[in-house]
Amino acid sequence: MDFASNGRVKKLQYASYLAAAFAYLMIRQRDAVGLAIYDEKIREYLPPRSTKSYLNLIYKELANIQGGRKTGTAPSLHEIAERIKRRGLVVILSDFFDNPDQVVTAFKHFRHRKNEVIIIQILDPLEKSFAFGRDALFKDMETSEEMITQPWHIQKAYQEEMRKFLERYKKECRENGIDYLLVDTATPFDVALLEYLRKRQRLR
Repeated sequence: MDFASNGRVKKLQYASYLAAAFAYLMIRQRDAVGLAIYDEKIREYLPPRSTKSYLNLIYKELANIQGGRKTGTAPSLHEIAERIKRRGLVVILSDFFDNPDQVVTAFKHFRHRKNEVIIIQILDPLEKSFAFGRDALFKDMETSEEMITQPWHIQKAYQEEMRKFLERYKKECRENGIDYLLVDTATPFDVALLEYLRKRQRLR
């Protein structure tokens, strides 16, 4: 989530801006709002509250969010699902570069507990296109593993695998009554915000 290409905003920063906007909208609608931040495990958890002053604490945590650690999406989401005591709307923002089988099972955990769920998968445009155009050194930002390759040589195969990866999440969400939105960091924020507002309208 700490990746960015061509001077764009990092995925993690993009997600934090969206989360801040969601929190503001929820408080304005007099809903309780909470926040969970995770990597290998849950790093911060703020239980839902509906006071305007609570926004400052949420904003502070989002402003201090850091990337770079390994990720354990599924176990973290399972734990968050268990911590939520009242049914509500759960918005999950991530690139979901993790084991899809395990992550989807965690999505279902929220639905099993009768929550409405919006999944927002955030990618950098270059992660979808793989349009590097020259020899490149790739370094895993979580493990520091390195690999030199010719991106143009594997671009087509990469794009096909990425298509399957994204389609898997989209299909599983559709089949389990979960709203799914794919955005990249070149997408205006209002696209994701409108999806949230549509969901709210349907719930009402």
